[in-house]
Amino acid sequence: IFSMGSAYQFHSWRVFVVVCALPCMCAVVALTFMTESPRFFLEMGKHDEAWMVLKQVHDTNMRARGEPEKVFTVNRIKLPKHLDELVEMQSESANPVAKVLFRIKTELRGIWLTFMKCFQYPVKDNTIKLAIVWFTLSFGYYGLSVWFPDVIHHLQSDEYASRVKIHNDERLEDFTFNFTLENQIHTNGVFINDRFISMKMKSVTFIDSTFQNCYFDDVSTVGSLFKNCTFIEAFFYNTDIDDSKLVGSRVINSSFHHNKTGCQMTFDDDYSAYWVYFVNFLGTLAVLPGNIVSALLMDKIGRLSMLGGSMVLSGISCFFLWFGTSESMMIFMLCLYNGLSISAWNSLDVVTAELYSTDRRCTGFGFCNALCKLAAVLGNLIFGSLVGITKAIPILLASAVLVGGGLVGLRLPDTRGNVLM
Repeated sequence: IFSMGSAYQFHSWRVFVVVCALPCMCAVVALTFMTESPRFFLEMGKHDEAWMVLKQVHDTNMRARGEPEKVFTVNRIKLPKHLDELVEMQSESANPVAKVLFRIKTELRGIWLTFMKCFQYPVKDNTIKLAIVWFTLSFGYYGLSVWFPDVIHHLQSDEYASRVKIHNDERLEDFTFNFTLENQIHTNGVFINDRFISMKMKSVTFIDSTFQNCYFDDVSTVGSLFKNCTFIEAFFYNTDIDDSKLVGSRVINSSFHHNKTGCQMTFDDDYSAYWVYFVNFLGTLAVLPGNIVSALLMDKIGRLSMLGGSMVLSGISCFFLWFGTSESMMIFMLCLYNGLSISAWNSLDVVTAELYSTDRRCTGFGFCNALCKLAAVLGNLIFGSLVGITKAIPILLASAVLVGGGLVGLRLPDTRGNVLM
């Protein structure tokens, strides 16, 4: 933890966000070294630049095929009509505002027409099937990705709660608490002239207890509450005990001085926070073998076989979650699920790009990705709301959508060996 005074602490989740943002920043830098597409150069009237990019792609592919001596030739290039030409054709004497409005109108109309092309023959059926596959895969994948860590955390909480120590009707006088109290419930207790000095309370609840002439100095509480308690002539110094911790409690002739501010929680206080990151790391690490397998076998077994097979196997693996009664079992199932489903993502990206022609490809891919994000949001909301309630609905729902989406994916046309249009 990096601290800046007592009010601000750079906790682990902020480090996690910064680390996750680094690849995005690297990608932005890498994009500056990439060339534009030939189509963009043609639309901008840069024919020589477009020719050079095409030649570079051709030479690279020929070297990979062992034919570096093959010469790049272009017989014909179809030039798209420039938008600037359309603006000038609209009105030679139009004022700048009219030209800008016409440009915007033309751009929006072009976007709409391109979008509608994705639902016209001969790609209409493919667009609908792709939309179903993208939606089901995203719904199941992101829904379970959120559900897994929360279920593991729920299992930890249940196991932690099973070890709670309960103290009833205790009475302590002139006692000094200078050690950590953890996972305890104190009911109907009476504390007289006791001192709580340089200590922590972790998941401790005091119920209907009385604190008389007690002294609290340098006390930190994590997940601790005082419910319906009474404080009589108590003194609080450098503690984080405030109204949010005093639930229905009465404070009589007591004083608070130099209260602590900011979050006081650390990994030592909440070890489950570490598991959230560690479980996600293991799940992400399990993707690596799937990426390698899909890269090596995609052209050999086919895009559709990998797409449908991966989704169906991912759906079947969900049924084994019935046996997930421990943290280790759930983590193993998370890694298995991620390792199987990543092949579906890779093959789906390839199939989507190869099923559309150049004038529809970006729009069709963007439409499918929009459905993907919508499905991810719905999956997070639905699966997250079922944590701790039931395992049956998330398991059956994820299995059904993944198997169904995989079967739809098998109905897509095979693009292996096809020439991109």
